[in-house]
Amino acid sequence: MRKRFFSILQYVFFLGAGIFLVWWQLKSLTPEQKTAFLDALKEANYWLILPVAVMTVISHLSRAMRWKLLMEPLNYNPALKNVFAVTLIGYFANAAFPRLGEILKCTFLARYEKLKVDKLVGTIIVERAFDMVCFLIFIGITVIIQLDIVGGFVKTQFLKLSVTTGIPLWAKLLIVLAVFISGIILLKIIFKRFPENRFILGLKNFLWGILEGFKSIKNLKHRRAFIFHTFLIWTLYLLEIYVAFYAMKGTAHLSIEAAFSVLTLSALAMIVTPGGIGSFPIFIKETLLIYGISSALGIAFGWLMWGIATGIVIFTGLLALLLLPYMNKNKKNEISKFDSIEDIQLISP
Repeated sequence: MRKRFFSILQYVFFLGAGIFLVWWQLKSLTPEQKTAFLDALKEANYWLILPVAVMTVISHLSRAMRWKLLMEPLNYNPALKNVFAVTLIGYFANAAFPRLGEILKCTFLARYEKLKVDKLVGTIIVERAFDMVCFLIFIGITVIIQLDIVGGFVKTQFLKLSVTTGIPLWAKLLIVLAVFISGIILLKIIFKRFPENRFILGLKNFLWGILEGFKSIKNLKHRRAFIFHTFLIWTLYLLEIYVAFYAMKGTAHLSIEAAFSVLTLSALAMIVTPGGIGSFPIFIKETLLIYGISSALGIAFGWLMWGIATGIVIFTGLLALLLLPYMNKNKKNEISKFDSIEDIQLISP
């Protein structure tokens, strides 16, 4: 009876969190942003939004399958249904509190599959490290396939700065290079001077985790499957944006190259603020300006894409929370605890 009460309390809490998340995000919008968002919803072709939602769910499933592959060297073989469910829960939690999703999905999976949380945290570090490098590669591809557009935009921005400050373009480039090199040197000095600092230790662990993560990929039993799912995840992300272009008349003419740019900037927006709230449509608007899309239309498209992504995260996350106990009703739910607080700190410096 007591366990059932706490289970019900848990569901009520997360349901309330989902409702609060919707209210909080809508409350954060300005009147103009609300109008743009509502207009985008009214004018959008919902038949094209449906395949975007389907591709989003498939990309989450592919991510769950890839995470499962990372557990194989640990001799862990959890049920895919549980890995998929906790992955959805992780996305839901991250929409409100960054990094919380990684902690929750490790603890939930450890509870229902009786695994070690600290080892699951290690696989999360590997996954994040690999995604970071993939993101950098994606940025490189985005620039290479449209050097004229991206290069012209960057040159225009530098010229504006040159006119404003009176500093020539070549000097600006040298300053950027000098700042970059100085940053690396400063980072090395800080590492040596404060080796026991908690933040420095966390940052070292994160960077070391990236290196070790890539080394561990060679130990995967199904490396081709891992690479396939990585390719599939990013391809689906790209197609979601490209198909969504056709949902609005003003963006239907945009090319796949524009989708590359939008994906790159939208991924950064998700890092800047929880769930991309506020920053997501702004980043997309600024990106689409390069392709001749007006600010009003650009921000409307941004709110449309954000609304779809957020709605899917909230709906699927809450559904996974409700179904997870019933999918494992024959198992004893023993919660695996963190061995130490450092296990949590490894996730984020």
